[in-house]
Amino acid sequence: MPTDTRDPRLGRARAAVLGSLVVAVASTLAWPGIGVVRFEARPLWQVLGCAGILAVAATQAAALYAAATPGLAERTRRRFVVAFLVATLVSVPLAAPVATESVEGWDTWAWLGAAVIGSVPLLMRTALAAAVSVLTTALSAGIGAVTGGSPATFAVITAGMGVSLLAIHGLPVVLWHLVLEARDGREARARLAITEERLRFARDVHDLLGHHLSVIALKAELAQRLAAVDPERAGREAGEVRELAAAALAEMREVVHGYRAVDLGAQMDAVARVLGSSGVRCTVTGDAGPLPEAVATGLAATVREAGTNVLRHSRATWCRIDLVRGVDALGVDEVRLTVANDGAGEARPDAYSSGLQGLSDRLATSGGRLRTDVTDGVFTLDAVVPVRAP
Repeated sequence: MPTDTRDPRLGRARAAVLGSLVVAVASTLAWPGIGVVRFEARPLWQVLGCAGILAVAATQAAALYAAATPGLAERTRRRFVVAFLVATLVSVPLAAPVATESVEGWDTWAWLGAAVIGSVPLLMRTALAAAVSVLTTALSAGIGAVTGGSPATFAVITAGMGVSLLAIHGLPVVLWHLVLEARDGREARARLAITEERLRFARDVHDLLGHHLSVIALKAELAQRLAAVDPERAGREAGEVRELAAAALAEMREVVHGYRAVDLGAQMDAVARVLGSSGVRCTVTGDAGPLPEAVATGLAATVREAGTNVLRHSRATWCRIDLVRGVDALGVDEVRLTVANDGAGEARPDAYSSGLQGLSDRLATSGGRLRTDVTDGVFTLDAVVPVRAP
């Protein structure tokens, strides 16, 4: 799933992970490069060594970038990993002999092997990564023996430095994937809560209409059969079909009305549960008592829209819903709904989305008003509706 670039926190986390991986690639260039720059005096091997080191570093950078990039095609990811492993093998004849005849006897390729061991656990499954690491260590020891170095020294540098690099640079990648999984889980829980509500409504509609439609179908079939032999009775059956259809339509309207005009207290609790299941700590306070249907319906719609905005458009960790009933300075009985959360981000006051603008227009028809505010990263939605028109 692609990273949500609208969330600066995820952007900063990914930047930190990529920064750590840049350091890993830099170490791949630095340690083998010392052998080329400082200890290798043969021009041809300087060129060949640089080519091998750059090939390993470039393909390593591509593979690690793919590992830290969600949403990248799996085929592309595998190609980068294969390119990295191929470049590592190609570097053996290019970089392994570099600086082996110098006074210091620099173990050039052992550092490239360390880069492989420090990277493959982030690029492939555990069993395959372990196998590649063992083969890389054995290859490094063999190169040490062939080039006149110490096989043990080559193996220790490759395995020891590889594990050290993995410990330093692997942890940020693992934590990054855990953050993405937590984000995906939060979104999945929110979608599940919406789906469960839709299923509940679908069950209610099915239970209501199933019986009525079955009886209507039977009576309509009976009326059709009686039309030729007993027109009078067929007419009565047709009348009953009409009455049943009218009753079903009336009950259906009641169900839909009840679904849309849900009890305000129940609606606030439902929104709090959905937010809580999505990782947002939500508290609900206040009780306005019995309210006229139009007022309760408008405020319930406001709570639903506010909850939706918290889930879709913010990065909130907490949300507070307050409901207060009182009398204003002119003696008008009114109820105030306040929804605040800490996920304002780059939002600006009074920049209504289409949903909030629609709510503002809806509340205005009953004398209410809707206001938004952003202060210190806290987004506040304030809706005030008179209980009785002034």
